[in-house]
Amino acid sequence: MTDYHGRKFLRGIVAAGALTMVACGGSDMTDPGPVLPASPFELVVEGLGPVPERYTAELSVRGNYGYTTTWGTRRATGIAARGNAIKIWDVSSAKPALIDSVIVADATTLGDVQIIDDGKYLVVATETTNGSIVIFDLQNPARPVQIARYHDADTDPGVHTAEVQAVNGKLYGFLSIDQRGSTPARLVILDLSAPASPVKVFSQVMGNPYVHDVYVRDGILMTALWNDGMTIFDIGGGGKGGTPAAPVQLGNVKTVGGNVHNIVWFHDAVTGSKKYAFIGE
Repeated sequence: MTDYHGRKFLRGIVAAGALTMVACGGSDMTDPGPVLPASPFELVVEGLGPVPERYTAELSVRGNYGYTTTWGTRRATGIAARGNAIKIWDVSSAKPALIDSVIVADATTLGDVQIIDDGKYLVVATETTNGSIVIFDLQNPARPVQIARYHDADTDPGVHTAEVQAVNGKLYGFLSIDQRGSTPARLVILDLSAPASPVKVFSQVMGNPYVHDVYVRDGILMTALWNDGMTIFDIGGGGKGGTPAAPVQLGNVKTVGGNVHNIVWFHDAVTGSKKYAFIGE
């Protein structure tokens, strides 16, 4: 099913067979890129980690551990289970094994979940009212320990998505805040260089009616603003003096029909081209 922003949610966690991509080698040859399988082809399901009592939302995996969040309230099973559980999985084999769950207080939906690149922390977004991000220490990956929860009036309507990325060596959280009633959507940026003590450095209303997601790379911030299209900001890599605390707009493009939902900025590993961004609607 989908939520009001069109995000898809899956029941359970599926481990799928990988596609093998083969490239020609040789020091005197030009790499032609991967050889893709003939179409159509079949993805083989190798294992399933069922979550029958809740709706599964998002997934983050590192090493032998995976973390899934839960969404909404599930009553079909006769159990009014809320979307306030983080499921912890052992994914060292083809079949995921549930290790434990963490319940997040005052949350009806847990959205984005992300393991920070160095593997030390887990960040989870919470909705609806009392929207926040919750930060867990992963010193023991099987037993996350909450070390911080950031919430203020700007995040209160709900943190729909949260992306954590480094900009010029410092860690930041980019929070897309729900539009709710007469309260407009906004983007909030947090300094997470001290994960136990997040600090807000930027907050601005944007999106029509939503700011759904962002993509951050090389000091550039791309925002998915629904009917306002995609706006690109310099936050440290665009040469216009922008920072995460003071983004400088570089440009905007609107798509036919709107509904700009998410973005991937493609860097071609073969040619070095950074020309294209792919937009999901």
